[in-house]
Amino acid sequence: MGATRWWQRLLGQPTGPERIPDPLWHAVLQRYPFLAELSTEDTSRLRQLCSEFLAHKEFSGAHGLVVNDEIALSIAAQACLPVLHLGLHWYEGFRGIVVHPGAMLARREVHDEIGLVHHFTEELSGEAMADGPVTLSWADVEDSSADEGYCVVIHEFVHKLDMRNGVADGCPPLPSRALQRQWAQTMQAAFEDFCDRLVQAERFGAETPWLDAYAATAPAEFFAVCAEAYFVNRPRFSQEFPALPDLFDAFFRPKT
Repeated sequence: MGATRWWQRLLGQPTGPERIPDPLWHAVLQRYPFLAELSTEDTSRLRQLCSEFLAHKEFSGAHGLVVNDEIALSIAAQACLPVLHLGLHWYEGFRGIVVHPGAMLARREVHDEIGLVHHFTEELSGEAMADGPVTLSWADVEDSSADEGYCVVIHEFVHKLDMRNGVADGCPPLPSRALQRQWAQTMQAAFEDFCDRLVQAERFGAETPWLDAYAATAPAEFFAVCAEAYFVNRPRFSQEFPALPDLFDAFFRPKT
């Protein structure tokens, strides 16, 4: 990943996959323990996918951030984890990855029930645009945490998977109608249970659910937040959501 090829990627010039240097690869694995815990076979597969990902995606930094090789590889490794057994073709349709040094401010507009328009500013750690780039806060990428089941890169790239069959709705393209039915029933039940547990915690002082409360805002967010936890801390995720690991396995690890 020398300087010439790095700038070719930034400028959008075609390049082929190149081998990731060992020191850089091992540094990224150690930075994110959930990557270091992968099997030897999966680690080798992930490294190859990262090489291909870096050769075909375009990184750009915002607000003066210089996207160096370590930043790019850190993002690539986490982005490739959800498609480790699916393939990079799931990320076709977009090329750009924009990296901000910290949280981003996005202007929003909503219409209330009586038709009034409200404008506000929302702070974002990442965003996946339909048919557009993925935007990430590098500070939040660095804050990936297995203990908290948190990984903004996985979150946003899972949104991209969800969008493969249209708008993000919490159900990615699935290989069979049987799995579609199972997914809809199981995810809806888990989503409702999570929302109920949040209400119990907020109103009555019950134990606060492990995952970010943002998961309760919509089925698409519930899927993305759960996917973060599934990949970075499967044991805790399995304990908290026992009906979901096998369901996620059926999608993310299809039998060949």
